[in-house]
Amino acid sequence: MNKINFLNQSTSLTLIILISLIFMFIGLAYSKKYKGLNNYLTANRSVGFFSLSTSLVASALGAWILFGPASAASWGGIGSVIGYALGTAFPMIFLIFLGKKIRSEFPQGSTLIQFLQRRFKKSLFKLILLMCIFYMFVFFCAEVTAVAILINYISGTQLWITALIVLLCTLTYTLYGGLRASIFTDTIQSAIILVLLLISFIYLNIFVGEQFSFAFIKKESPHLLSSSYIPNYTSGLTFFIAVAATNLFHQGNWQRVYAAKNNQILKKSLIVSFIIIIPIVLFMGFTGLVAVSVDPKVIPDLGFFSLLLKDQNELFSVVIIILGLSLTISTVDTLINAISSLVIVDAKNVLNLNNKTDYLKFSKYFIIALSFVAFIVASKGFSVLYLFLLADLFCCAFVLTVFYSFYNKKLNEKTAYLSIILGLIGGFLLFPSPDFSKSLLVGKIFPIGAFSGFISQSLLFLSFLVATVVPAIVIMSYDSFKRR
Repeated sequence: MNKINFLNQSTSLTLIILISLIFMFIGLAYSKKYKGLNNYLTANRSVGFFSLSTSLVASALGAWILFGPASAASWGGIGSVIGYALGTAFPMIFLIFLGKKIRSEFPQGSTLIQFLQRRFKKSLFKLILLMCIFYMFVFFCAEVTAVAILINYISGTQLWITALIVLLCTLTYTLYGGLRASIFTDTIQSAIILVLLLISFIYLNIFVGEQFSFAFIKKESPHLLSSSYIPNYTSGLTFFIAVAATNLFHQGNWQRVYAAKNNQILKKSLIVSFIIIIPIVLFMGFTGLVAVSVDPKVIPDLGFFSLLLKDQNELFSVVIIILGLSLTISTVDTLINAISSLVIVDAKNVLNLNNKTDYLKFSKYFIIALSFVAFIVASKGFSVLYLFLLADLFCCAFVLTVFYSFYNKKLNEKTAYLSIILGLIGGFLLFPSPDFSKSLLVGKIFPIGAFSGFISQSLLFLSFLVATVVPAIVIMSYDSFKRR
């Protein structure tokens, strides 16, 4: 990381403690009057338009937006920015239709897995449950790691200190108040996030000046906007497929579907969150395009910060810390409650525990254990990007089969299982190694020279595409065979 400290450690540490404690006490105080399992899991199915909209936005955005879109833009061009934005927002539109369906068919539900259990037997049900928990746990680790690295970059604060404070405060109010506490704090966090992003946008427009424009990017890095630049297409589709697929399996989204007071409020909130999310991700990606055009040697992950902190402005160091903490805590409390709800509602169908087991208490112990692992990952500064991509691959292989089953009641479990497994095999054969230079099929089973340059340079895109498309081919082939 950059050795320049934009803010002294004592100020940074004071901010971390103060902001984390404020959210903790707000969450605890608010949720005291909302007790019971229904409030913990679905906020008693009584959440109104404003609270639901702000919660969907705050939960969808995390500390990743400060790093991911800008980094992707530096090599994937404008296509990756558009793909990232649409992939993040698309599930909101999808949930308008699917959310209404699942609420009407299973009005007393709390999780997506509950609904799927009615369609599939235990073996596939277990696989889907494990995949959802694995994806959200990776997301959990990534968020805590991202904010720890961010604050270390700004002030030199040790990674484990930030991780410990954020985890302790977020766990305290979320495990006590559940979804009620998460949604209420999301309302405050989303307001902070939107205001600080607007301030950042205005500042960059004024002080970066002519460089903060498409004209400057076209002059300095024309390939990033060129229609003939292949990564504009492949990276855009990669991020759209991966981000959209994973968000559809995010239990935090499904909790909020069930928590809405009625279908009309759900629809309005999803549309509003879709409209808000897209420009935010586009803006963050655009900063990456500008940053790499200003300085081709910029560290891709730090594109946004290289522009905002170029004058080593202490005020904007504070802004970034508050923004990063708000983004992280709003996402982490959602993930904690989402994983906890899956354990409470669905674990009893997988684990052979005593009939008297208190699954609410068990879920809290389980979350604390996961948090300890997340703390170790964050304090060591381990990169979770590759693991994140692996989780994305799993989601891609599951997504079409799982959600197609909602509309085709004739899809049997064996066909569903086969389609997912073949999708995973196809995806794994092309999934790149950690250095992204080769894959199991390209470079190991067969030499790289046996494939075209496009294939060898687009392994991540092709692995996601194959994992997504192969299950569809298997299902269509089965339907065609049955009709004959």
